[in-house]
Order: sequence, then C-alpha cells, then structure tokens
Amino acid sequence: MKFLTLFLLVTGLLYGASAQAQQVAVIKLPELQKRLSQQNDTTYVVNFWATWCAPCVKELPLFEQLNTTHAGKKVKVLLVSMDYASQLDKKVKPFVLKRGLKSEVVLLNESDPNTYMDKVDPKWSGALPFTVIWNGRKNRRATFEKEFTQAELTAEISKFLQ
Repeated sequence: MKFLTLFLLVTGLLYGASAQAQQVAVIKLPELQKRLSQQNDTTYVVNFWATWCAPCVKELPLFEQLNTTHAGKKVKVLLVSMDYASQLDKKVKPFVLKRGLKSEVVLLNESDPNTYMDKVDPKWSGALPFTVIWNGRKNRRATFEKEFTQAELTAEISKFLQ
C-alpha cells in the first residue's frame, strides 16, 4: 500500500510538472518569416540562441525580464532555438524547463543556415546570439549580432516604445 501511494504521488508530481512545462514548437522558415513581417503596433523582440552558446545562455534572463516587465503591453518576446531538431527532447525542452523560461520558445528546424540567414536578415553572419527588434506599424527594425547587457536591451526597447 505504501508503494502504491508513493508511486501515485511521484507520478502525480511528474505529470503535474510536465503539464506546466513550457511547450517548444518546431517551426520552419516560412512560419518564422510570417512572424517577422507582422504589420501591427506590437514591438517584437526575437532572440536567436542555442543551448550550447554561452553568451546566449547568459543573456536569456534579460529577455525573460523584458517579457515580465512588459507583460500586458504590446511587446512580444520570441526565443528561437537554433539547436538541431533532433535535440528537442534531449536538450532544448529540459533546458527550457530547468531555466523556467516563460517567453515563447520555438526551435527553427532548418538544416542549411545559408538558405535562411539572409531571409531572416541580410546583415546576419550566422553568429549567435542574434536579436531582431521590430514594430511593423512604426516601420522600425533593428538587428543586433551580439550579447546584450541589461542597460543596452532596455535602451533599445525604449526606442521602439516612444
């Protein structure tokens, strides 16, 4: 009886944790392009990162804080994992769960960077982290191939919210 009770408790805890875990959708370039071309008054912050990229991992909390600070406002954070799709269950989902990421996370499932980098932004060399900030209605777009500091990210977002 004790074993059954313990089993049900552990199963319930595991199920509850996975039910609340952040979902990570796998998308292709056309869906990402659609998101990167929306013409509304929302400011989009799209950060390209990977679990193996130390500067990316270091700056993720800044994007999470941005997401929390601007909750309910017209600011949307999208975290685009550049890990291989085959690593979704082994690395990406556990990473997202462990870090407690609340921003929307997607994994870009494209095998040849040379075919999609220019379509995301012609200035992108492929280095990570890479961030795109844009507002379609204001016709403003900025790209950054670097790791942000909190002050830099706040300053850049402020330019879009004026």
